[in-house]
Amino acid sequence: MIGGAVGKRYATALHELAAEKGAADAVGKDLASLRAAWETSEDLRNVVRNPQFGAEAKRNVVSALTDRLGCHTIVKNAMRLLADRGRLEHLPSIVEAYERIAEARAGRIRAEVVTAKALPEPYYQQLVARLAQATGKDVVLVRREDPSLIGGVVTTVGGRVFDGSLKHRLAGLRAQLLASTDPALAAER
Repeated sequence: MIGGAVGKRYATALHELAAEKGAADAVGKDLASLRAAWETSEDLRNVVRNPQFGAEAKRNVVSALTDRLGCHTIVKNAMRLLADRGRLEHLPSIVEAYERIAEARAGRIRAEVVTAKALPEPYYQQLVARLAQATGKDVVLVRREDPSLIGGVVTTVGGRVFDGSLKHRLAGLRAQLLASTDPALAAER
C-alpha cells in the first residue's frame, strides 16, 4: 500500500506541474514510454533495485533513458529526483496514478475488462458505449486476458467489479451444492 501512496503523491505533483506548463498529455505519453521500458527491461529493474548502484549511477541511467526516449524536461527532472530520493522502484505506481489523475480531470473513467481470450472488436465497442451511457463519462478501456476465467467477462469500473466469469459462476454453484448437501462441507470451502 505504501507504494500506492508514494505513487499518488508524486503523480499528483507531476500532473499539477505538467498541467501548469500545458504539457499534461506530453508528460503522460513520456511516462507511458518509461513504464514500457521498465516492464520490458530486466536490466533497468535490476539497476534500480540493486543497492550496489548508488544514486548517481541510477541518475545517470535514467538520464540516458529519458534522453534516448526524447522525454519532456519535466519528466527528465522528475526521474532524476526519483533517483536522488531512491524512489525509482515506484515508477509503475507513479505512472498508474498519473494516468488516473489525468483521466479524472479530463472527465474520463477507466474500465478494465478481463476475458479468458480476446473477444471480437464489436463487443468492446458496444461495451464502451454502454459504460459511457451508464457513467456519463468517456470510457478508457483496458483489456486483459486471463485463461483461468474459463469463459465470460469480469469488468471493473470505478472500483465496482461485475464478475460474469464462468469461474465465478462455477464457484457459486459449488457453494450452493455443498450447502444443500452437507452443512459441514460448506464450512470447509
